[in-house]
Amino acid sequence: MADAFLGVARSLKGRAWRERQGDARAAAAIAQREGLPDIAARVLANRGVTPETAGAFLKPRLRTTLPDPSGLRDMDLAAERLADAAEAGETVAVFADYDVDGATSAALLSRFLGAAGGGARIYVPDRLTEGYGPSEAAFDRLAEEQHKLVLTVDCGITAFAPLAHAARIGLECVVLDHHLPEARLPEALAVVNPNRMDETGALGGLAAVGVVFLLVVAANRALRRRGHYRFRPEPDLRDWLDLVALGTVADVMELTGLNRTFVARGLEVLARRGNPGIAALLAAAGIERQPGAYHLGFVLGPRINAGGRVGEAGLGARLLASDDADEARRIAEVLERLNSERRQVEADVLAAALAAGPEEGAPFVLAVGEGWHPGVVGIVASRLVERFRRPALVGALENGRIRGSARSVPGVPIGPAVLAARDAGLLEAGGGHDMAAGFTLDEAKRAAFQAFLTERLGPLVPAEGHVPPLDIDAGLSVAGATGGLLEHLEAAAPFGRGNPEPVFALPAARVRYARIVGNGHVRADLTDAGGGRLAAIAFRSAETPLGRALLETDGGALHVAGTLRADDWRGNGAVQFTVSDAARAEAAP
Repeated sequence: MADAFLGVARSLKGRAWRERQGDARAAAAIAQREGLPDIAARVLANRGVTPETAGAFLKPRLRTTLPDPSGLRDMDLAAERLADAAEAGETVAVFADYDVDGATSAALLSRFLGAAGGGARIYVPDRLTEGYGPSEAAFDRLAEEQHKLVLTVDCGITAFAPLAHAARIGLECVVLDHHLPEARLPEALAVVNPNRMDETGALGGLAAVGVVFLLVVAANRALRRRGHYRFRPEPDLRDWLDLVALGTVADVMELTGLNRTFVARGLEVLARRGNPGIAALLAAAGIERQPGAYHLGFVLGPRINAGGRVGEAGLGARLLASDDADEARRIAEVLERLNSERRQVEADVLAAALAAGPEEGAPFVLAVGEGWHPGVVGIVASRLVERFRRPALVGALENGRIRGSARSVPGVPIGPAVLAARDAGLLEAGGGHDMAAGFTLDEAKRAAFQAFLTERLGPLVPAEGHVPPLDIDAGLSVAGATGGLLEHLEAAAPFGRGNPEPVFALPAARVRYARIVGNGHVRADLTDAGGGRLAAIAFRSAETPLGRALLETDGGALHVAGTLRADDWRGNGAVQFTVSDAARAEAAP
């Protein structure tokens, strides 16, 4: 492969390395205009940033990126009804999904209603006893509690029967969701979803908490217009952007456009640790430095999710909505313990799923086990995607029914496939988006469901699985991997889906020592001909070719690819190289 970076046509992970393409002249102009080092300017240009847009990219502002919420269908109906509730001091029922997006959405509504004069009763269904989404029983309970208005957040777009039942018993419902809808919409006072088929799709990448924030903006505007704040302080909605950032990153939304602004500004709010729940969770996790997007997705997110996976489903929402520091600390400690339990449960289910392995030639992995905990099947599906490079569906079998989660790879939309299977009568329930979905299946229809997916997904998945090339932003010497460079790179943050973290290659690096730490991670000390030293870690790699190469180099040189991050373990401004791939230097032509 002539254009392979450092000649790496097939790495230890089976990937070709290629140089990420960008406009060199634009990079030079960005460096001059913004006062950035060449390598940081190149990273921006590689992501399509121009000299004209660099300023706005580096300092995204809500006032210039926030759209008029009224552009979404049914938004004004929902906002006026929410404003009515606030004016009347009404307690609104908020029915939330049990993941981070649902918890942040519910907490945001609770905080807004509390500040505006109303109240919120947060209802999160139990994953094991109630399953996903609204149910008739849940609506009956909320009606018995004398609630009039119910907002469903991060769920409800396909809950046709439960929402029809809610209407029959006199509940007014507003659906606030972002999951893929069907051609028909559920019966409700308002259905706000940027992915409705009659929407433009311009805001289709928002998480549910982003949709809820737009509703809060619209409802607050309605209250201001009515003169509601003449005798009470108007809330500063920007104070809750930490919740929006957390839900957006944890739900793996693209960090471009409005989402990028939400997360960038939300991280600034989060740094003040004004939300007692977030502050307590960071303390419980031992995070003292200023959190970044990584901490949202991989530190806070899993802990908030732990309640819904292996504990009490509503703990995350309660934590994020609480202003009581003592209560927040107690809940955070419980979530920390539950997260440790979740890791062990996940490891056990993953081992069982791997033992089964994928069927030869299948375009996806389907793993089902009796006694598997439904709360971890989504995480295990993600691990199987990483291992087998193809979509994975993992289900827990109980009493002849399979409840599961699916995860996919780019270019293979799993949510529409699950919806189509449901429409074909193969699933009891199912839905999601391109990269993730949930489903409920009668065991007797498992073979038919498998055949349906094989026919639909087979043409989209290569025989060797999805093995994308690794895009390298630039080569970097070990000595050049400094805290100063990291500071400049962080100007392009927050990183995530749609704005990938810069990837660098260390040519002909050598491993001074390496050892296994934690749960199968490999920690190493790297050097090169320039004599520098750099701490490195390859997560969950001990039993992989990458991990074995780091542990058994015998003095041989490796081209090592990865990302540069602050070393929280060592502290004192130290940096660490997070290894994502490697290739033997002598093997590269």
